Amino acid sequence: MATATLTLQNIFARRNPFQLGAPVLIIMILAMMVLPLPPFLLDVLFTFNISLSVLILLVAIQVKKTLEFSVFPTVLLVTTLLRLSLNVASTRVVMLQGHTGGDAAGKVIEAFGQFLVGGNYAVGIIVFLILVIINFMVITKGAGRVAEVSARFTLDAMPGKQMAIDADLNAGLIGEDEARERRRDIAREAEFFGSMDGASKFVRGDAIAGIIITLINVVGGLIIGVAQHDLTLADAAKNYTLLAIGDGLVAQIPALVISIAAGMVVTRVSDEKEVSLQFATQVFRDHRVVFITAGILGGMGMIPGMPNLVFLMLASGLGTLGWKMMKRAERLAARIEPVRAPAPAQDAQEASWSDVAPLDVLGLEVGYRLIPLVDKTQDGELLRRIRGIRKKFAQDVGFLVSPVHIRDNLELKPNAYRILLKGVEVGQGEAFPGQFLAINPGRVAGTLPGAVTKDPAFGLDAIWVEPRLRDQAQAYGYTVVDASTVVATHLNNLLLNNAAALLGRQEVQQLIEHLSKEMPKLMEDLTPKALPLGAVQKVLQNLLEEGVHIRDMRTIVETLSDHATRTQNTDELTTQVRMALGRAIVQELYPTGNEMQVMTLDPQLERLLLQSVNGGGAAALEPGLADGLLQEAVAATRRQEELGMPAVLLVPGAIRLLLSRFLRRSIPQLKVIAHGEVPETKLLKVTSIIGGKSS
Repeated sequence: MATATLTLQNIFARRNPFQLGAPVLIIMILAMMVLPLPPFLLDVLFTFNISLSVLILLVAIQVKKTLEFSVFPTVLLVTTLLRLSLNVASTRVVMLQGHTGGDAAGKVIEAFGQFLVGGNYAVGIIVFLILVIINFMVITKGAGRVAEVSARFTLDAMPGKQMAIDADLNAGLIGEDEARERRRDIAREAEFFGSMDGASKFVRGDAIAGIIITLINVVGGLIIGVAQHDLTLADAAKNYTLLAIGDGLVAQIPALVISIAAGMVVTRVSDEKEVSLQFATQVFRDHRVVFITAGILGGMGMIPGMPNLVFLMLASGLGTLGWKMMKRAERLAARIEPVRAPAPAQDAQEASWSDVAPLDVLGLEVGYRLIPLVDKTQDGELLRRIRGIRKKFAQDVGFLVSPVHIRDNLELKPNAYRILLKGVEVGQGEAFPGQFLAINPGRVAGTLPGAVTKDPAFGLDAIWVEPRLRDQAQAYGYTVVDASTVVATHLNNLLLNNAAALLGRQEVQQLIEHLSKEMPKLMEDLTPKALPLGAVQKVLQNLLEEGVHIRDMRTIVETLSDHATRTQNTDELTTQVRMALGRAIVQELYPTGNEMQVMTLDPQLERLLLQSVNGGGAAALEPGLADGLLQEAVAATRRQEELGMPAVLLVPGAIRLLLSRFLRRSIPQLKVIAHGEVPETKLLKVTSIIGGKSS
């Protein structure tokens, strides 16, 4: 027995006291429906109900995102039960003690019955009905409809949001933890709006119950007062009707406050600002609008018969506010001083080698409106994404790319940017901070208003839309990304496409030094003993040009060491390395399944190409043969992509390099692999034969 007592003590000692709050509150609410309560305790509970509703309203105003108040549907249910239980408890007291006077059910009900409606039960009934209609017909019904539509749109948009998260994760823009948190938020958002859709039914039922309970109190009070307490009909109406109306008002006013909070939660757009700040910054952001409004009010105030004083007072107040807004805008503009070019020095120094600045390997130039995205002082989102891109690139491709040097360029358009590789532009586009790019992946359910454009990374049709259309775009099936993600994705795509150009001598030397710490003997045998650094670099660049990653450096180094004594030709060494990496190459192209759907060459064309290689390489290809081969390869590649299969051409090893270099420029998505690169465990299925017409 002592052991059991000690165990219970330990459980209660370790339990957070707040964990007991919810069950205790529910038990108290249920107890109020059964146990009689004295008038003083009713006053305390009614006051607590009013203060709780005000607290919930203030919390709803302060939240920045709906998920910050995800417990609101449960709060809505609990507060509804609290009001109904108070109605039951107060009804019991009114029916039993209503004949004694207006304070029979406590001071709070008396105050609402006497002060708010002036002691006139007819006025009280009208005010009560108006409050119920406002709550039931306007606020609750509207909030319920918004929650219903939001729940449907959120569920419809979940696949698009999941695709956007997966795309950011694959591009290295976010990590696993952040991706997991975003997926959890999407699920919680759908659950929240679904719960709000159901919880709004509680408030609607509460409004109907308030009308019925008040009607029962009035009729029942008249019957009890006249039949049991021998009151006249007028006295019974005065006592019981005022108490019933006061009881109804003291419950409906907190219900109205809670309904307003529910409407504010479900109708707000997620933003980093509170509602009050959003209102101030968006409604009063242009002093010209304030001046025009003041002028209209002033004109109305000059019309005879109008309340001139009121209109002119408001017009002067708005005019003063507009004047202050205009002055503040002028002060902010004055702080931004134009940058003046430094005056030339009187005694110019002689030119030196320090004046020769090396070109940045990677550069990003932005227009002035994109500066906040890359400003360290403003915690620019794009800076964090670029760091993630470099880390993801190093993990996937196999070497660390040079840092991206970012600078502003006033010659660009305000929202334009361009990406430079060794001082040469390799990509450019436009991004609009504060808007979202809705990318059409191929199948969308509708169109959106906005600036039509192309996705700079992949050339897909896209539209720049306002933030309020983001959920609608996702529901239609668009992939929606913000401005920083647009630039980051474009940069990541260009890095992958130009990986070979980014692998310079310095990067290769750093890679070798890094590998020497893990496998020093193997690296010592490779360079400079077997191969010079330039040859190693050329082999690695050959692999990267054809989309083969160099993560498996152990296999690459071992293969080069084995064949370097026989040949120093980098093309032949690349062929040997590709054969050693064949399993990884095929795995990249066919990640699942044991079957490979490939295209092949017509046997006669294969013999012609083999003769061309043996007789002098690519220069022996006839122009007519080359043109026909290219056209058929383009058509076959298009058919493969339409079937949802990778475009892979399987050829003999002797002509693989020739065809790869010939077709790569016109068909970059076509991968040419050799027979010797296919693992023995794979099954081959020929889907197209190229060259029957060409030969």
